[in-house]
Amino acid sequence: MIAPPTTPPRALMLENIHPDAVEALTLAGCTVETRRGALDEDALIEALRGVQILGIRSKTTVSEKVLAAAEDLLVIGAFCIGTNQIDLAEASRRGVAVFNAPFSNTRSVVELALAEIVSLTRRMTEKDRSMHAGVWDKSASGAHEVRGRTLGIVGYGNIGTQLSVLAEALGMRVVFYDTADKLALGNARCCDSLPDLLEVADVVTLHVDGREGNAGLFGEAEFAAMRPGALFLNLSRGFVVDYDSLRRHLESGHLAGAGIDVFPVEPLVAGDEFVSPLRGLRNVVLTPHIGGSTEEAQQDIGRFVGGKLSDYLLTGATSLSVNLPRLTLAEATGEHRLIHIHRNTPGVLAAINSRLAAGSVNIDAQFLGTRGELGYVITDVGIELDETTVASLQELSSTIRIRVLQ
Repeated sequence: MIAPPTTPPRALMLENIHPDAVEALTLAGCTVETRRGALDEDALIEALRGVQILGIRSKTTVSEKVLAAAEDLLVIGAFCIGTNQIDLAEASRRGVAVFNAPFSNTRSVVELALAEIVSLTRRMTEKDRSMHAGVWDKSASGAHEVRGRTLGIVGYGNIGTQLSVLAEALGMRVVFYDTADKLALGNARCCDSLPDLLEVADVVTLHVDGREGNAGLFGEAEFAAMRPGALFLNLSRGFVVDYDSLRRHLESGHLAGAGIDVFPVEPLVAGDEFVSPLRGLRNVVLTPHIGGSTEEAQQDIGRFVGGKLSDYLLTGATSLSVNLPRLTLAEATGEHRLIHIHRNTPGVLAAINSRLAAGSVNIDAQFLGTRGELGYVITDVGIELDETTVASLQELSSTIRIRVLQ
């Protein structure tokens, strides 16, 4: 067991991160500051002075400018699925580890998608508004069962596959499209192209990731290609859809309804005004990016990411890191541990070991991982590393960051 640093590391948790994450970091020896909302770039730079650990959700942007100013920052936890709000390339260049929660809120997003599909297919939102306005409109016109209808899933990852299985259990036919080869679950059928999917789907739902190449994925041409009377859902990323085009196709009656949970620009703090061309449409369900916002999901995310942050802080473990080489570690075999993040060039490991030998440091165990341009070495040693040896390692031209755990 490796003891935490003698000076308590500081952690900043933004955007109402679950208390279980705070507890995990506190047990790891951190002092934790929490804030309810997100911070803009300048406020975040100021708040990160002297902070080693940052926890965010989807509304805080960690830009190149933020990372350049945050000299003490060691690790970022994205308490959500996406990490496109973080400049991952810059984080890697500066040796800042990034972790996320790729699985924890999958069920919550899937259940919201299913709820919106049933609600829109039965025209529940329109009936609800009529009732609140005092109008009794008992009619079957335009209301359908989901059984027998075709669901088209764009993006067949963790969320898309689970939605596929549950939709089939409701009696829906499922087709999907993904740019990568994916194994079809149950009776789902893979489409060769997005137009092939749009041609047959009664409901189209997007579950794509936040990579830059997905920007503008769905616009005028795609909406025009959808079947008349079809439904459209986006619970993935706001910037992948042209919402002005969506409004035109809803107002024209070409599409019967939509359920939207994510938007290109979202308020930073609860209570701020929400602006969207989709406001006011009777056949649209708008939700404030709550796909993963269930108590169950947030607790699981808090425990998962909080555990990853504390493990990295205390042991250097990088299992499931988004950007660093992934090392799953056994129990420490030495009294002290050296963490060395470096540019992945030939001869780095030999240079590290040469400098350790020059400092009369015997290696008890060593772990190496590489990932693209990055290398990550963990070395367990039996004696305390002196300042001269650490300085010699820091002077290596390939060195990005060094940590010594004692």
